[in-house]
Amino acid sequence: MNQWNKRFQTENYVYGKEPNVFLAEIQKKLQLSGDALVIAEGEGRNGVFLAEHGANVTTWDYAESGLVKTNKLAKERGVAVQTELVDLNHAKWSTDKWDQIVCIFGHFPEELRRKTLLGVKEAVKPGGYYITEVYSQQQIPYNSGGPKDINLLYQPEEFLHTFRDWRILHFFTGEVVRHEGELHNGLCHVIQFVGQKTNTD
Repeated sequence: MNQWNKRFQTENYVYGKEPNVFLAEIQKKLQLSGDALVIAEGEGRNGVFLAEHGANVTTWDYAESGLVKTNKLAKERGVAVQTELVDLNHAKWSTDKWDQIVCIFGHFPEELRRKTLLGVKEAVKPGGYYITEVYSQQQIPYNSGGPKDINLLYQPEEFLHTFRDWRILHFFTGEVVRHEGELHNGLCHVIQFVGQKTNTD
């Protein structure tokens, strides 16, 4: 029933084992540490990467097979990652809990996106970050990955509106090239956002 649980039931890592390029760039710039939550994390490549750089990482996904592969990759890399089976429709967001929350190519229906972004806003600690790279609605004509349903793709305004009272450290929408496993390959159209929660938020 869960298409992602089925998709991740393979020996190979469908998005590869290396982190998203944008997240790696931001890690280098910000030296992320502390408590990190990675949502819709799939097979664990980004969470394991953050753990390798010293973060205390928890990953959420609603595909059990993805969590199994996350733990396998963490063991392979010699790090610890806390995995939790979470359907974002029913996620419980604790106030001011995480030093950073990361979402890489996590695509959901519009109502769930809005609910999730508000949950993220609540759950990041003052001074903490939200980091994301996702496909924009302009991705439809590209054949490099992502959903073909425009309702699962993002608009820039979703981030700029939701986080309008945060400090925006990085915002970009446009073309990039991604080679991540077998499902993300080639020129694509993305939105990148890094926001920092202000102390007065």
